[in-house]
Amino acid sequence: MKIRLLFFAGLREALGRKEQVIEVEPGATLETLVARLHAELPALERYRSRLVISLNAQRRSFDTPLGDGDEVAFLPPMSGGSGERAWLQAQPLSLDVLLREVEGPEMGGIVTFVGTVRDHARGQSIDHLEYEAYEPMAEQELRDIVAEAQQRWPKARVAVAHRIGRLAIGEAAVMVVASAPHRAEAFEACRYTIDTLKQRVPIWKKEFATSGSYWVEENP
Repeated sequence: MKIRLLFFAGLREALGRKEQVIEVEPGATLETLVARLHAELPALERYRSRLVISLNAQRRSFDTPLGDGDEVAFLPPMSGGSGERAWLQAQPLSLDVLLREVEGPEMGGIVTFVGTVRDHARGQSIDHLEYEAYEPMAEQELRDIVAEAQQRWPKARVAVAHRIGRLAIGEAAVMVVASAPHRAEAFEACRYTIDTLKQRVPIWKKEFATSGSYWVEENP
C-alpha cells in the first residue's frame, strides 16, 4: 500500500521536503507507521509527544488501520502554542523557525544570537567541527535554561537550538532568539541563555584542524 506523508513548518524545513510517498505492508496501522518513521527520520524526535498526527485530515487513534492512498500529516506545534522552545538537531538550523517560536504582536524587541563555525581556533586552521551531546540530559538542560530565563524576565519569550554532528566552516552551531515588549529584557534573556548554555549543557566540540583533531574542553 502507498501512503502519502505531509510535513509542515519547522518539520518540513528540517526534513527538506513537504511530502513523501512510502509503501507499507497490508494491515499496517497509524501506530506502526509512526514507529517506523521515528526510526527513519530523526527530525521527528525533536517534537516527541508535541507532534499532532492526522489521518486523511482527521485525528485518529493510533490503532486505526491504514488504507492504500491514505494521507498522513505530521503537524508541529502551532504558532502561539506553549511547546518547549529548546532542542538539539543534526540538520542545519533555521533562524526563521526560532523566530516563529517567540514572535507576537506584544513583542517590541527581538534579539538573536547565532554562533557559527570559524576557520581558526587556538592558532590552528580549522577544517570542520563535530558536536556530540548526551542528548536526553542536554535537551532537558536547554529546556531548564529557557524556563529560568523566562522566570527572570517574565514578559520575555526564549527559544534555543543547538546542532549536533558534523558542521562545516560558516555553519550555525547554536541559535538563541529572545523577544520581549522592550529591548532590554530581550537582550538580557538572550545573553543569559547562551552564557548559561555554555556552562551547563553536556555538549562537546571536536575540532578538526590541519595539525590533527582534538576535543575542546573549555569554551574560549
